[in-house]
Formats: sequence, structure tokens, C-alpha cells
Amino acid sequence: MIPDTPAKPTSAFVQSFREAAPYIHLYRHRTFVLAISSRTVYSGRFLEIVQDINLLSSLGIRVVLVHGLRTYTRALMKQEAKAPTPQQYGQHRVTTPDALAYIKQAAGLIRFEIEAALSMGLPNSPMQGARLRVSSGNFITAKPLGVLDGIDMQHTGSIRKIDTEGIKQRLHDENLVLVSPIGYSLSGELFSLNMEEVASQLAVKLGAEKLIYLVEGQGAVTSEGLRISTLTAQEAKNLLERTPQAEDVQRVLPQAIQAVSEGVNRAHLLSSLEDGAMLQELFTRNGTGTSLARDSFITVREANIDDIADIINLIRPLEERGVLVKRSREELEHHINEYSILVHDHQTYGCVALYPYPDENMAELGCLAVAPEKRAAGYGELLLSHIEYRARIAGYDQLFALTTQTSHWFTERGFKLTQPENLPIAKRAQYDESRHSKVLIKDLNSY
Repeated sequence: MIPDTPAKPTSAFVQSFREAAPYIHLYRHRTFVLAISSRTVYSGRFLEIVQDINLLSSLGIRVVLVHGLRTYTRALMKQEAKAPTPQQYGQHRVTTPDALAYIKQAAGLIRFEIEAALSMGLPNSPMQGARLRVSSGNFITAKPLGVLDGIDMQHTGSIRKIDTEGIKQRLHDENLVLVSPIGYSLSGELFSLNMEEVASQLAVKLGAEKLIYLVEGQGAVTSEGLRISTLTAQEAKNLLERTPQAEDVQRVLPQAIQAVSEGVNRAHLLSSLEDGAMLQELFTRNGTGTSLARDSFITVREANIDDIADIINLIRPLEERGVLVKRSREELEHHINEYSILVHDHQTYGCVALYPYPDENMAELGCLAVAPEKRAAGYGELLLSHIEYRARIAGYDQLFALTTQTSHWFTERGFKLTQPENLPIAKRAQYDESRHSKVLIKDLNSY
């Protein structure tokens, strides 16, 4: 017989890798559109970001990289005293023929620098030896923006069509696709495009999993300057109307809203100044920056057989402490249709069950569990509301719960202490007096 030995504490690396594993599996062969400003490339911070782009690609993520031109164009213009002063109209600049000449120079320069950085062997880095194949082309067909309020936008254009099949083929061939904010007309003319809009429309047309904008700050902020971690599309619209944001956030947030409204799963505003911001946002539960979705990030749904492992992970610690009655895997499988789970961004953080007692027109709320790191986030209330709704829809008059340690939580939410004699007959027969569980009942018709 092998003697038991004390278990060693789980290392931070092991915990982090386990946390990242579901995301790695989820994102494989998914498309991410990454938008990076020319200012970030110009400042040299792009070399740090390249390591993370290499890592994403090595994990099977298909990356489309869109770059800006503004900083490079300005730098070229400053070198010549006769350079044109750009005229601004809203989010667009008037692109004269002279300005277009500088934009073309800037596009060539920045693309060479990006391709060189992506082709580096990255010595002394975790991705040493990794090499990305970079593909670019005339993927965007453009049209002139025209005359806006009497102002001729000249060579400033808008997107007419995106060659999605061409891009998808290159992504399938494991190329990183590099896109400049320049479009080509059917007559061979060139048009300057809005980088933020190009990234947004690429994400929509490609059915991207993620649209990522790298910004200078920490993302969207409150009026007090505090970072906002998650926003729905409507919340983001309200924020833009009421709360001033940094200039780059003001530019990208409307396009992020547009993207998630048109089907992109998530849009992210991440700091280009924070090393590893993309990895932290994509592969950890807490993340960084600001994440946008069309609707709420949190859903409560009925469980299925594939959710049993997550339910077990939630309830086992509580069972070991005696907070919950122990349930076997077989019991969970048999009653899985009575369970619901709370999911936040593909991770399960809570569960609850509704056990019916139709003879007395009552139902039991059982197996309520929330992950420790989310117990202050109001997830328990969401699960309770979900179960109350299910009970009302089913036509039950009363909802009851048994607890040894959380009776105050229930009484604060409309439950009243009662005696075991008031339980349904079948439940009363199962009542374990040795646990001294308190019985609480809520009249659903009173709420």
C-alpha cells in the first residue's frame, strides 16, 4: 500500500494554464481582427505586441491585422514645408491629391516595418523560431465619400466591398493578413479609408470571433476615470453621449458598437501600453481593458449533460464543508433537466436546481452555488430570480429552500423561516434532522 502524502500547493503557472485551457480550445481556428494605430507602431511598442501576435497565431487563431496611417503621414508631411494641412470633417479628413501622395508613402513605409517585425525570429523571447507568413493585397474595393455638407472629400472614401473569400483562403493557409486603410476603385483610383471602420467591417464580413482595438489608455472609463470592464452595445452608446472619453476611444467605440450589433461576438478596447494586455484579456477570467457585446455577458440557462463537470466543480467544495448535501454524478445526470447554470463569457460561475413537488403545488430551490471569486457580483440573485421565474411559469405557489448557513441571505430576499412540518410530504420524509437545516418558504403569489 502506498502511503498518502500531503498534496503540494498548485503552482500559479498550473492554475493560470488550467484557466486558459478552455479559451485556447474555444479560439482555435477562430478569426480575430486586430486594429493598431500607426502611433503605436511608430513608437516602437509594436515589437512587444508582435510576441503576443505570434503566440496567438501559434495557438491556431487566425489574425487579420489592420494598421493606421495618421502618425506616419504627419511625420512625412512635417519633413516638407509645403506639405498640405489636412482639413477635418467629423471623423474623416479631406484627402487632396497631394495628401494622397503622402498617404501612399506612409502606407508603404509602415507595411514594410510591420512585415519586418512580424518576420523577426524574436531571440530571447518565448516565441523564438516562430515565423509568421504575412499576406496582403487589394482586398477592399472603395468608392468616394463624395460631398458632405458642401465639402468635397476628394480621395477620402468608404468601403464598397470586401474580398472575404480571398482573406479567408489566406487565413486557412495559416497566413496573417495585413490590411491597410486604403481602398481601390473599379477605375483604379485610390481612396483613403477610416482605419477603425475598416477593422469593424472586416470583423463583420469575416464573421470574426473578436474585434480588438489597441488604444493608448485603459479602455472606456466612467466620469471618475475608472475603467469599465464590460459594456453592452446600448450601454456603450449611452456612455458616449454622457461621458467624455479619450480621443482614440471616441474614435473606436462607435465602430466597436457597430461590429457587435452586426454579429461580431466580442469587441475589445485594450491598452497598447500594457505588456501582455491581449493575453490577459483573452485567456484569463478577469481580463483587462473594456469588452463589448451586443447583449449582456451573463446568461442563465437550463443545464445539459455537458455541464455536469462544471456543476461538480462548483458544488464539491461546498459539499466537503457540509454546506450542501452530497450528490453523486449519477444523481446529477438523472436530474440534470432540473438544473440551471450561470455562464459569463463561456465560463460557468453558478448553478441552481428546481425540484418539483406538484402534489402540494410547491417547488424546492436546491444546490445553489456560486464560484468564490464571483460571490460579490450578484450572481446568487440572478440564479434566484431565474428559479423564481421558472417556478412561476410552472404554476407553483410556493418556493422553499433548506439551508444550514445562509438563512439570512434567503430572508433578506423574501423567504420566511418555517418548520419542517410545512414541507411537502415527500420532502418531509427525507428531512435529515441531524443536519439541523433551517426551512424557508417564499409565497410566489405575493411578488
